Amino acid sequence: MQVALGLGNPGARYASTRHNIGFMVVDHLAARFGVDWQHQADLQGQVVQVVLGGREVLLAKPQAYMNRSGRTVAALCAQWEVLPEDVLVIFDDFLLDFGRLRFRRGGSDGGHNGLASVLEVLNTEAVPRLRLGVGIPPADADVVDYVLDPFSPADEVQDLIERGNAALEVYYAEGIEAAMNKFNG
Repeated sequence: MQVALGLGNPGARYASTRHNIGFMVVDHLAARFGVDWQHQADLQGQVVQVVLGGREVLLAKPQAYMNRSGRTVAALCAQWEVLPEDVLVIFDDFLLDFGRLRFRRGGSDGGHNGLASVLEVLNTEAVPRLRLGVGIPPADADVVDYVLDPFSPADEVQDLIERGNAALEVYYAEGIEAAMNKFNG
């Protein structure tokens, strides 16, 4: 079993914010497959199974706040016997220009609290991730406010979500090398 873990914050207040692009990507994928999210209280999250690139993939959305996402991952890995390297974390990155995608095999959390929570509970930095560029905040902007604000009308969010889905298709069909070669521009 592979896991595609979209990061975000639960609730209507955060639904269309930059910080929730991870949720938006997996939500769009679930909708494409016509499947409904299943809430699992024991995981503190929502899950749904799909087949991507010939592999069974469990899409997951923690339903705790971003900085507590690791709790859901720990429960998921235990229940589904998933190894850390089989969890792909999908999240926002305000250090990337809007629309850029970047796969990485692992590494530090780069200051992202959701990823930090995941790496902490899995006790490794060898967790693959897909970073989605939500744009660099203006020099005078507070970073927290920026990521918790909705996208601007000029942002082509639907295109970013669809490219995120295409990147996941390549990742699961051909592996991280192919996905990096195609999407890390």
